[in-house]
Amino acid sequence: MFEKRDCAPAGQAAPPLQTGAEAIAKRSAARPKKTIKMKQSIVHIALVVRDYDEAIEFYTKVLNFTLVEDTYQPEQDKRWVVVAPPGSTGATLLLAKASKPEQAPFIGNQAGGRVFLFLNSDDFWRDYNAMKAKGVRFVREPKEADYGTVAVFEDLYGNRWDLLQLSGKR
Repeated sequence: MFEKRDCAPAGQAAPPLQTGAEAIAKRSAARPKKTIKMKQSIVHIALVVRDYDEAIEFYTKVLNFTLVEDTYQPEQDKRWVVVAPPGSTGATLLLAKASKPEQAPFIGNQAGGRVFLFLNSDDFWRDYNAMKAKGVRFVREPKEADYGTVAVFEDLYGNRWDLLQLSGKR
């Protein structure tokens, strides 16, 4: 079988043979690079709860969230419960009932005592006052920071949240 080689002028050696991988690499290097743009987003954040109905009650009646979905899943004998802040187009909360004993300690302790979720408001004082009037426990009173106004509250299980209104600097 004959190998195809580039011809060289008389008296000069022909260029060495390239492997298939070398030839592909050479051709690829000569092509313009294409940038692949990925688009990803976080859709749901799971929040471990003790009881679906008490969690729905708190998030919809006290925090004024919208109940997006509440569907029973018979094959798993559980519910798919999703809530979202009013007017939100971002991630939603998936209320996930603890179904095993080892999940129960995480109810109210999703982030080990740190602030877990950040609820941004278009009117901090309106929402702060409404939440206080509905009995929400604030563990850090409002303060002005370089990024906006913030206060820390706890949900019905003790998970810590920031209520904040961003100043536009971030």
